[in-house]
Amino acid sequence: MTIAQQLETADRPLISVEFFPPKTDAGQTAFTQAAIDLTGLNPDFISVTCGAGGTAAGPTLEVCQQLAGLGYGSIMPHCTCVSMSRADLKASSDVLVEQGFNHVMALRGDPPKGESSFQPAPDGFRYAAELVAFLRDRHPGLCIGVAGYPEKHPEAASLEEDIVHLKEKVDAGANFITTQLFLENRVYFEFVDKCRSAGITIPILPGLLPVTSLRQISRMQSFCDFEVPQKLLHDLEAAQDNLAKAERIGLYWAIEQISELIEGGAPGIHLYLLNRAQTAFYPELSACLSRVRGV
Repeated sequence: MTIAQQLETADRPLISVEFFPPKTDAGQTAFTQAAIDLTGLNPDFISVTCGAGGTAAGPTLEVCQQLAGLGYGSIMPHCTCVSMSRADLKASSDVLVEQGFNHVMALRGDPPKGESSFQPAPDGFRYAAELVAFLRDRHPGLCIGVAGYPEKHPEAASLEEDIVHLKEKVDAGANFITTQLFLENRVYFEFVDKCRSAGITIPILPGLLPVTSLRQISRMQSFCDFEVPQKLLHDLEAAQDNLAKAERIGLYWAIEQISELIEGGAPGIHLYLLNRAQTAFYPELSACLSRVRGV
């Protein structure tokens, strides 16, 4: 079954995690250990972000192959428009399919570091909907995921406008949506309601990041708009430079989010763990995820 089919028909919520290709030898060591450790979590699927330049081949493919070698099942590489011509995307997607990866997260991608606005590559795509349509036409059997922004994309004039663009991605052939991070659950539920009202019927999987510090929040807000609840902000400020305390504050906040989201009918939880397996094995979070899986 594809990820989308599982989200629609599974008798329990799904759990997925996201990795990114390491950029240094130390990062590779940390990633490898995290990948080994997370086999104990047995996630329902894994997503892997793009390497430098946006290509879904190269580092992303290598990470996907390494994860497959460790026994992970459904693995979903990201594919973006960044610095990619149509010929590049053709070659990249062909390699993924030839290697047996039948899921892709299709994204426009963020502007390269140092650039303030996104510029498509020559003969490339400007919008994710174009990429989705291209992938659907070239590889009809792909299960294609796309991103949703519960508090709107930073470049969108309004959430309503952003949902119009999300509907374009769905109409182009997307099979499911994974949200960018949010810290207030009502934001997710209201987003789902607005998507349904707009005619978007595919599964919408909530994406969560257990926050570890105010600095991390500031960094994430530089490319993703999201509201920071006053209680969480106050508690993190009170922790000051006590990193262990701040991490536990973020962990407990994530646990409360997960519990409420599942109770509210979310089809699963996607965790942005940032190659940090230890987060998933805090006893409290581990117990929470076991409850989600019904074990």
